[in-house]
Amino acid sequence: MAYRLERERTNTTPYILIDEEKNYMRFEGESYLEDVIGFFKEIDEWLTGYLASDFTEFTFECAMEYFNSSTTKLLYNFLVMMDKNATAGKTVTVNWIALEDNEIMIECGEDFQEEMERLTFNIVIAD
Repeated sequence: MAYRLERERTNTTPYILIDEEKNYMRFEGESYLEDVIGFFKEIDEWLTGYLASDFTEFTFECAMEYFNSSTTKLLYNFLVMMDKNATAGKTVTVNWIALEDNEIMIECGEDFQEEMERLTFNIVIAD
């Protein structure tokens, strides 16, 4: 049975959806909790295993409005894992979604985009 996780957004944590059957993960909202590693532990473990599997395509949509430095490091590590696993026969697409007036999130996406070599990294500007 394919893994599925859905966590509702709170004041300090993002909405999270993982649908392994659809090869899809989405983060949306804000993340400025103290225990970032603990909160994302299950997701990190799943993503590590999933990326080591025989998947053929995977899409990650990140529509974050704000996140703290601990979350920045975690997102970067997730993106590096995805980039390393975007090899022959494995397509990884990141859709970095930012509101047009959120310059910080747009710039963060551009910074992440520059670091990735193999995955498809799209910056999507939303109204």
